Amino acid sequence: MWNEFKKFAIQGNALDLAIGVIIGAAFGKIVSSLVDDVLMPPLGLIIGKVDFSNLFLNLSGKHYDSLAAAKAAGAATINYGVFLNNVISFLIVAFAVFILVQQINRLRAAPEAKAEKPAAPPEPSEEVKLLSQIRDLLRSRS
Repeated sequence: MWNEFKKFAIQGNALDLAIGVIIGAAFGKIVSSLVDDVLMPPLGLIIGKVDFSNLFLNLSGKHYDSLAAAKAAGAATINYGVFLNNVISFLIVAFAVFILVQQINRLRAAPEAKAEKPAAPPEPSEEVKLLSQIRDLLRSRS
């Protein structure tokens, strides 16, 4: 088992995975900022001055003006606005990864398509040409 792990780590799979996780986390922060700071404020304004991150359902029965006030009071809340922000963030990340993978696959397929073109059949030898002519002459006489 130890030898298998060393082989896995040495081949670069673990390093590639670690790099992917680190870049993914950084990309996730960028997307979260894009959703929370750039997309949601105009969307909330268009919908009617709604701040999605402040939408919540209060389960305690008391009234709170904001999610922060409810959290400070320790009230039980369902924070569906934060959930909506996370769903939108996920959709943006999923779409960006889809576009990235699609482009990588397209770039990988381009060299393979060039390499896989069938080679032109070799020129027939003189004997084969002569035999083909004889065959054609015999067919035309029959």
